[in-house]
Amino acid sequence: MFPGQGSQSVGMLGPWCDVPAAVDLFDRASVILGYDLAEVCRSGPAARLDATAVSQPAILVTSLAALEVLRHRPAGVPADIRVVAGLSLGEYTALVFAGAIGFDDAVRLVDARGRAMQECANAAPGGMVAVLGLDRERIAALCVASRGDDVLEVANVLCPGNVVVSGDRGACERLAEAATAAGAMKCVRLEVAGAFHTRLMAPARARLTAALEAADIRPPHVPVISNVDARPHVDPGEIRDLLARQLVGVVEWQASMEFLLAAGVRSMVEVGPGRVLRGLMKRIDRTVKVAGVYD
Repeated sequence: MFPGQGSQSVGMLGPWCDVPAAVDLFDRASVILGYDLAEVCRSGPAARLDATAVSQPAILVTSLAALEVLRHRPAGVPADIRVVAGLSLGEYTALVFAGAIGFDDAVRLVDARGRAMQECANAAPGGMVAVLGLDRERIAALCVASRGDDVLEVANVLCPGNVVVSGDRGACERLAEAATAAGAMKCVRLEVAGAFHTRLMAPARARLTAALEAADIRPPHVPVISNVDARPHVDPGEIRDLLARQLVGVVEWQASMEFLLAAGVRSMVEVGPGRVLRGLMKRIDRTVKVAGVYD
């Protein structure tokens, strides 16, 4: 499993990322991006690393570097990998692992994606709110009641009792108040610049679609779960379409994990910065064994 935006932190490389193959990835990415990505990951400043246009390539490359570190450990990468998944941005990392997208193309795609999303956010500032303790159906109804003339939509379904809504800032504020009144345990305003995974990202989708058409995408040699429908796909045209749709639609992470569990997956590895995905799996099924490269 590969994490998405929000997992970044200054200093996330650490000394463990000095494996030559990992260093080479950062060097290649820096040439493509036009700035020293490893230095931003090591030293920040946080405001720059947290910017959508920077955090997305940073997480992609850091996660793939972590994969190289895992490969160089005595146990290596498990030989029996049956399926891979990534949360939102992390789906691109998963596709690189599965051989569907080359590293250089992935860096260019994620750079284009992050810049396009940043520009959308600058043009139409929005927000995202994580609502804890209410189910999806109740939150969807509260979105309808709270949006007024604004955009307000369910954006991420992460695990039972953890649903993120996204939209115009005023609508997010009204939703937080309504959810609290409806019995939510907590409403957390996320530190993001825009209304990601809503129709407010439509201009970014158009730009990303063009970038996806220019990229070389091949059938993956390991199934990759799409965030859009929580199912694997092998046709490159379908993969392109789903990656573009993901930008403006709901991230179905809980359904993706439930699909894997139904298929018999009982052991997982989180590859990349942070422990977000392990925490979500504990809320979905505590009996699943989940390890992490950052442990």
